[in-house]
Amino acid sequence: MLKIGRRNLLKTSLGVSGGLVAGVSFEHQALMAQLVDRSQYGKVKEPVKGLQCGKLGKYEISRLIIGGNLISGSAHSGELLYQSALMTHYFNTEKILETWTLAEQNGINTTLMRCDPHIIEHYQKFKRERGGKLQWIAQSAPEQGEPAENAKRARDNGAIGMYLHGGVSDSLVKKGKVDDIGRAVEGIRKAGLVAGIGAHLLATARACGEAKLDPDFYMVTVNRVKYYSSEPAEVGEFMKAVKKPWIGFKVLGAGRETPPDGFRHAFQKGADFIAVGMFDWQVRDDAAHVQEMLAKGIDRDRAWA
Repeated sequence: MLKIGRRNLLKTSLGVSGGLVAGVSFEHQALMAQLVDRSQYGKVKEPVKGLQCGKLGKYEISRLIIGGNLISGSAHSGELLYQSALMTHYFNTEKILETWTLAEQNGINTTLMRCDPHIIEHYQKFKRERGGKLQWIAQSAPEQGEPAENAKRARDNGAIGMYLHGGVSDSLVKKGKVDDIGRAVEGIRKAGLVAGIGAHLLATARACGEAKLDPDFYMVTVNRVKYYSSEPAEVGEFMKAVKKPWIGFKVLGAGRETPPDGFRHAFQKGADFIAVGMFDWQVRDDAAHVQEMLAKGIDRDRAWA
């Protein structure tokens, strides 16, 4: 009987499918790769050391920030109706604390999450029970009241900064109410927090610049697939003239881009930091991608914050 080892089986499987792969979507290619090669499943890897940091106000912030959308059950998933419920069930209390612990172990020192009772409860629990020291940049939560009041609650629960929710900023600009964004920034700053403006649309950032608003940082989307993001070349060109720190988000286009490619693209376009939602099993590898690419150097025109 012919014996085929695992390595030969892998080569044979890939060879047979090679002619077919070009005709299927990226999603199906990734799925087939997982089905064929499971060699990395369950492997314990050494934590990442030396993850690079930059300055946001007076704070040292890791270049990779762990986002909070998945933990809040807010998953961008197209028309998949079950996705948010799936995230909510997966990220129970123990899983949330485990994921944040892994982040700290791999050099991530900051998280970016909305300011609401669910997040506050778990963030306090993380500090109290795990001795967690993750810095928290809060996203304003529209249903929690005015940004200035939300900022006070964030401050009282350990946040170092807050930014106005990108969807809110986009909407205010469309309505011609840019001054409301400026008032929100000042309200956040008066609460004692580093104050930022979020935006999905380049038009929002442009309007804020033209109105001479003075945030401490910007949160602007940037990805190659233009998912909730403007043309990346235009975003990069505009941000070259912006002297404030820039946190890039949706850099993977909600899973439509691979981490190495999406991370590199965001940094090349000028992002100083990237906020990325991560599952526990992604944290270590995402940190490794960032640490390695920054150590080798990134070709970019914009000065680092």
